[in-house]
Amino acid sequence: MGTPAFAQPVLEALLARPDPIVGVVCQPDRPRGRGLDVTSPAVARVARAHHLPVLQPTKIRDPAFVDALRALAPDLAVVAAFGRILPREILELPTYGSINVHASLLPRHRGAAPIEWSILSGDTETGITIMAMTEELDAGDILLARAIPLTDAHTAGTLAPSLSQLGAELIGEAIDGLRAGTIVPRAQPADGVTYAPRIEREHLRLDWTKSAAELERQVRAFAPRPAAFTTLDGRALKIHRVRVVAAEAGAAPGTVVDTGPEGIILATGAGRLRIMELQLEGRRRLETGAFLAGRPLPPGTCLGGE
Repeated sequence: MGTPAFAQPVLEALLARPDPIVGVVCQPDRPRGRGLDVTSPAVARVARAHHLPVLQPTKIRDPAFVDALRALAPDLAVVAAFGRILPREILELPTYGSINVHASLLPRHRGAAPIEWSILSGDTETGITIMAMTEELDAGDILLARAIPLTDAHTAGTLAPSLSQLGAELIGEAIDGLRAGTIVPRAQPADGVTYAPRIEREHLRLDWTKSAAELERQVRAFAPRPAAFTTLDGRALKIHRVRVVAAEAGAAPGTVVDTGPEGIILATGAGRLRIMELQLEGRRRLETGAFLAGRPLPPGTCLGGE
């Protein structure tokens, strides 16, 4: 059970194993891109290429879907970025229950967007947890966990593939350990629980009164998509790449203090930020030099006003 590209390596790892995959469940096909062409999720495309049954319920509690899943008679459900909360009826339908490939070191960052929130939080490590699923959100017993360093070079776009591949490596180990009885599930500690809610538009808006370091993490957390943004003359301005520069005082947060080929220097609540790549609403993504050639931003320009 999985939907986006993050789940694809997990499915491919399962396909390489001797255990038969009796079916794949993912979210429905949806319009995507500028042309709004109806597109199948990454997991569905892989499943169909391997001639696997694919179930795409619009409602997870639909009796027809539950009956179809029961007819597949699964021994175990493997869930990776499925995108829906699964009720007990579904979780307990497989003979040996359901296990989840979660992109954080639980109990930190339970929820829908652990990759983004690990970057936003300034974590120095993240990883994959394979856990037994319960009705409580990402609170099941830990079967396996493995950490990787999280650096200031990571964006959500570069971190997700690394974690996805790590999940693909661990899922076979977890299944083999469960079968052999060599993995002993352990309860998640009560301390250190944090939540990573679904990303909403409010999370993307840059608040220039925050520190340059916080804003830099925010840009990386939402790169390359959906991208952090501010406003310029009432139009959305996506910020794709930034760097913290030496702090100087004297300008209001959100004010352009200098511009040049290497970037636009902006005052923040603490420190300054160099914007190196940006995109005005309805326009192409551009490096600073090309952007300024068509839309100068003289010092004193304020970003973020309505």
